[in-house]
Amino acid sequence: MWGKAAAGFSAMGSEARLQVLKTLVRAGQAGLTVGEIQSRTGMAPSTLAHHLRFLAAGGVVEQKKSGRTTINRANFDELRSLAQFILSECCADESRKVANDG
Repeated sequence: MWGKAAAGFSAMGSEARLQVLKTLVRAGQAGLTVGEIQSRTGMAPSTLAHHLRFLAAGGVVEQKKSGRTTINRANFDELRSLAQFILSECCADESRKVANDG
């Protein structure tokens, strides 16, 4: 899981990619075409294509061809998995500190 988590977090490692991902999260399961993402983010087509490839390679965005159009969707299952990974040990050391202070 460490490698997969690192890839997912790395994919989100820039403001531009976070902007694209947040746009796709807002769109929900329906997803968006590249043109729709471009109009919502104002990114140049080549820049957007680069960021979408990076997000897809990290597993946080899914791309599906529909005729000549590509629909881009946030991979909600993977995003939940990443959130769970990072929060799974939340506050685990806190109880040790309290016990040792007693």
